[in-house]
Amino acid sequence: MAFAKVALVTGAGSGIGKAAALALAKEGYAIGLLGRTKDELDSVADNIRAGGFEAMTLLADVSDEKQMGAATSELVSKFGRLDVVVANAGINGVWAPIEDLKPDEWDQTITINLRGTYLTINKAVPHMKSTGGSIVIVSSINGTRTFTSPGATAYSVTKAGQLAMAQQLALELARYGIRVNAVCPGAIETEINDNTDIRSKDETKIPVEWPQGNIPVSSGQPGSSEDVADLIVFLAGDKSRHITGSPVWIDGGQGLLV
Repeated sequence: MAFAKVALVTGAGSGIGKAAALALAKEGYAIGLLGRTKDELDSVADNIRAGGFEAMTLLADVSDEKQMGAATSELVSKFGRLDVVVANAGINGVWAPIEDLKPDEWDQTITINLRGTYLTINKAVPHMKSTGGSIVIVSSINGTRTFTSPGATAYSVTKAGQLAMAQQLALELARYGIRVNAVCPGAIETEINDNTDIRSKDETKIPVEWPQGNIPVSSGQPGSSEDVADLIVFLAGDKSRHITGSPVWIDGGQGLLV
C-alpha cells in the first residue's frame, strides 16, 4: 500500500528524534522509527498509532551498512515510498583533552555521527530520486557556530562534517528535487547529555564571563525537543520548497554571545 507521505526518522526513540516523529505523524506522514532500543521505539509507535496515524519500528545501527539497507528497504516495502529523511541519530561521545582522547573513542563518535549520517542518506536517496523530497540532518551549534564545549573535538568535527555534507549534497541532489538542510540546535532538554563522558574539563575549558542568562530569547532556559521538531516539520514540507543547503541555527541566540 502506498501512502501519501512517508518519513524515516533515525534515533527516533527519544529526544529530538521522538519529537520529530510525533510532529511529522500529526502532519500526516507515515513514520519509520529507526533506532537500537526496541522498547523506546515501540512506545513511540504506540503513541503515533493512538493518534490515528501510521508508524513502523526499524531496529538498526545507523553505522551498519547491511542493517541500514535492510531497514530502508523494509520501510519502502511497507509504505510504498520515501519522502522525508531526518538523520538525527548521534552521540556526544567522549569530551577530553586531545592528548587524552583515545583513538577508539574518536572512532566511535565519528562512526556513529558521520558514517551513520552518510549511510542513512546513502540508503535513502535511491528511493527518493523518482519523487523528490527533503533530507534534514540534525547537526549542532557546536562545530558550526560555537567551539566552547571543553574537549568536544570529535563531536564538533562530526557536526561540522554533517553541515558540509548537507551543503555538498544540496547541489548534487537538487536535480532530483531533493532538498538537504541542517538544523543546528543549541542547548536543548534531551537525554543525550546523560551519555556524555567528560574528562579533565579544567584542562580544556576557557574562562568566559557570560552575560546574565546564556540563552537570550528564553531567559537562559534551554529549548525543547518540540522546538526543534517544529523546525524539522517546516524543512520537511512544501513551505520550505526553496530552501536547500542551509544551516538553520535554533539556539535562542545562544551562539551569538560568543
